[in-house]
Amino acid sequence: TFCLDRAGLSPNDGPTHHGVFDFSYLRLIPNAIVMQPKDEDELQDMMATGIECGQPAFVRYPRGAGRGVERKEAPSPLPVGKAEILREGKDCAIWALGDFVHLALKLAERLSARHGLLCSVVNARFVKPLDKDLLLSHARSHRSIVTLEDNALAGGFGSAVLELLKDEGLSLPVRRFGWPDHFIEHGDSVSSLREAHQLGDEQIFAQIEKFLKLE
Repeated sequence: TFCLDRAGLSPNDGPTHHGVFDFSYLRLIPNAIVMQPKDEDELQDMMATGIECGQPAFVRYPRGAGRGVERKEAPSPLPVGKAEILREGKDCAIWALGDFVHLALKLAERLSARHGLLCSVVNARFVKPLDKDLLLSHARSHRSIVTLEDNALAGGFGSAVLELLKDEGLSLPVRRFGWPDHFIEHGDSVSSLREAHQLGDEQIFAQIEKFLKLE
């Protein structure tokens, strides 16, 4: 079990310490399990999953404090490759990882309040293996899919989603959010770097509105 800290951005440490490439290179490893928790309670569950699964397992998590959620007394291993549905809808399915899961819930609320859209929100949890059954079900029952990840877009989670849909012969609009194909600079904070690269909360919402032709 490999524990990867500084997942996503580590602003004050500079460009050599941002962890935005691991999804892309770990997806290439046969039999690997690649996970990212949405909070510290799920982190302990993923640790237990990695220890008990009998396969090489990678758990990535960001630098800094957790969200302050209550943790169970004992961790509970997760079903490998199974995502968590947090909100049911039918218009757009938002699949997210890590801290972006909480943003995804906020985005779904705003899209509902402003445009009357019913958006599903999924905590993907696993980059490898993907929850193939749920993803294909959403591709057939929703009009579009949005992915949110703290990783480079090149070869990352969103790329895995596109590959699966293509392999299954499914075609629907997919909008991916992640880091561009260059090294991210030093920054004062996560929020400032996200805004510099069009990944701030308001910027993502505006881009989703445009993607869904809601402007």
